[in-house]
Amino acid sequence: MNWLAHVFLSEPSVEFRLGNLLADLVRGEERVGMSVDFLRGTQCHKAIDAFTDAHPIVRRSRSRISSEHRRFSGVLVDVFYDYFLATAWAQYSSLPLAAFTADFYADVQATSLQLPQSARATLDRITKRDLLGQYQRVEGVEHSLRRLSTYLSSRWRKPFALERSVSDLVRHEREFTDDFAEFFPQLQAHVAGLSL
Repeated sequence: MNWLAHVFLSEPSVEFRLGNLLADLVRGEERVGMSVDFLRGTQCHKAIDAFTDAHPIVRRSRSRISSEHRRFSGVLVDVFYDYFLATAWAQYSSLPLAAFTADFYADVQATSLQLPQSARATLDRITKRDLLGQYQRVEGVEHSLRRLSTYLSSRWRKPFALERSVSDLVRHEREFTDDFAEFFPQLQAHVAGLSL
């Protein structure tokens, strides 16, 4: 699951939500001195990822990714699933998506939690550009994957164009929709049963 799902599947504490959202960006010694809620959020993030990565429905979704992008099928399905969460939001939340993201962004602005510079920069981009809300549009998915491709290109010094995988999303949208609708309630139940 990607950013939107990690925030949605969190306890309401902003520090828990930030831990769940930023677990991949705040690692090792950077976690020293973080609040208990933030650390519990990182544990939730890890549990969500482990459950998702091992799930047969998710593996089925990953098999729908074309051979050109198969190497990144896990990342792509994570992003695609945020699209399906955003587009079916009313099935999972009584609070509209725009209100949910606005409340989260307001909580982020109000928190005094100190974050490493790179995590703070990412969080600033998320809040200023409404990157959680953008998942409700295919263009937002494409934008997210273009940003990821830029990061991978700079890190590995070779070109990436993961945004082209949006054609897989469009081509198999009905199948992905069905996969997500079957999988997400199971993930919600799993998270609800965690003892963190």
